[in-house]
Amino acid sequence: MSARYLTLKITPELAGLEVNTLLRRTLGLSGTVLRRVKWLEDGITLDGARVNVRVRGSEGQTLSVRLTLPAPASGVVPAPGPLDIVYEDPDLIVLNKAPGVPVHPGHGHFGDTIGNFLMDYYKRSGEESDFHPVHRLDRGTSGLLVIAKHPHAQEKLKKQLHTGGFRRVYLAVCDGAPPAPAGVIDAPIGPVDGSLMARSVRPGGRPARTHYRVVRALGPRSLVELELETGRTHQIRVHMAHIGCPLTGDFLYGTENRGLIARPALHSAGLELDHPITGERLRLAAPLPADLARLIPEENII
Repeated sequence: MSARYLTLKITPELAGLEVNTLLRRTLGLSGTVLRRVKWLEDGITLDGARVNVRVRGSEGQTLSVRLTLPAPASGVVPAPGPLDIVYEDPDLIVLNKAPGVPVHPGHGHFGDTIGNFLMDYYKRSGEESDFHPVHRLDRGTSGLLVIAKHPHAQEKLKKQLHTGGFRRVYLAVCDGAPPAPAGVIDAPIGPVDGSLMARSVRPGGRPARTHYRVVRALGPRSLVELELETGRTHQIRVHMAHIGCPLTGDFLYGTENRGLIARPALHSAGLELDHPITGERLRLAAPLPADLARLIPEENII
C-alpha cells in the first residue's frame, strides 16, 4: 500500500532548529497529527533514520513525516459503488456527488455512502488513504464535495472553511422569486422544537449568512446562485424558505413534487480552495445535473 510523506530539505536558515519546530512551524503540522505518526518506524525521520522530535537538524538533511496511517482509523467499511471524480491528488479528492447518496455512514446507511465507496476505491487503488470529509452535503444535494486523504490535509482545509480561502457556490431552483435581484440573508438558524431533522429561523439560533443572486427568473421559479458565509444544517433550504421562495421539491421546507424533481433542487456547482500542501489555488466546477436542468428552459442552462 502506498503511503503519503511530506519532506523538507533543511536549508542553512533552518539548520540547528529542533525537528519539532520544523514540523510545526515550517510544515504546519499539528500536535494531534504528530502524535498519530511518531510511534511509527517511518513516522518522523532524518535522512531515513527515525528520530525524536527534540533532535536538531543539520544543513542538507531531509526531514520526512508520514501523513497516512498503515491501517484506516475511521472505521468506515469498504463497499463498491460509483464515484464521479472531478479532481484527485495524493492529499485530497473532489467528487461530483450524485443526489440521494449519503456522505457519511449512519442509521440505515452503513454500506451505501460516499465514505463506503471511497474506502473501496482506495483499497482497489492500493492507497493508505482514509475517509476524512472536509464539509457536508445533504443527502439530496448534488455536486462538488471535498474529502481529504489524511488528517493533516483535513485540518488545513477545515481551517479554510467559511473564509475567503474556501469558496463554495451553489445553484438552486426555487419556487417564486427572491424579493431583490441580489442580497444577503442574515438570520439565525436553530432546531425546530420536537423535530430531529428540521431547522428554522428563530431567535437564539446560531448566526447564519447566505449571499444570493438571481441568475434567471423562470416564470413560476427562479434559478439562484448562492454562497455561504456560515455552515448551518440545511442553511440554504431554511433561508430560501424564510424569504418566501423555498427550493423546488423541498419536502421539508417547501412543497414536495416528485413529478418535477425527487429532491430539493440544490447543486454544489463551484468550488475554490487553497491546496493544503502546495498552497496552489484550485478552481473546480460541476455542471447542472439533469433533474435540475429539466426545471428550466434549455437556453437558460448555465
